[in-house]
Amino acid sequence: MGLDQIIANCKKNCPKAQEELYGLFAKKLFGICLKYSKSYSDAQDNLHDGFILILNKINQFSNKGSFEGWAKRVMINNALQKFKDIRFLNIVDTDLAEEEITIDDEPIALETLLKMVQELPDQYRLVFSLYVLDGYSHKEIAEILNITTGTTKSNLARARMILREKINSYTGNPTRTKYNAR
Repeated sequence: MGLDQIIANCKKNCPKAQEELYGLFAKKLFGICLKYSKSYSDAQDNLHDGFILILNKINQFSNKGSFEGWAKRVMINNALQKFKDIRFLNIVDTDLAEEEITIDDEPIALETLLKMVQELPDQYRLVFSLYVLDGYSHKEIAEILNITTGTTKSNLARARMILREKINSYTGNPTRTKYNAR
């Protein structure tokens, strides 16, 4: 059964189609939940709540554009709402723990880099995550967080500065760190 048919059946509240949809997207959506949760178990809760929201709102998906993009947006909005409610954010992505990133010819495990991001102050971490990891614009971030675009730019710059210091300390390299992310 193709994705369009699965979505059509989900719109008819077909449990089998809902299970198939979950199977297709749970892993990717869980990665998003991990970025916006303070713990693994909170990410599981966010996935559960977010997927229920996706299924409840699936009739709003008009089959124009990517379903995956639409589902990610619903999941991110759900996670952001929880963030606004509890004012706490950590970024963890266990699926990526094996990967490495090379900065100034020094390999750094992605898990290590994400732990550095976790240590950022909440507002810096949130702006960094939305901008660098999820591709939101400064204007979109400002609207989501109800702050000015200048504040989002400042928070991003400060987040990058702190990360640069952490990376340099980790690698023992006091030179400038180059960023390719947006």
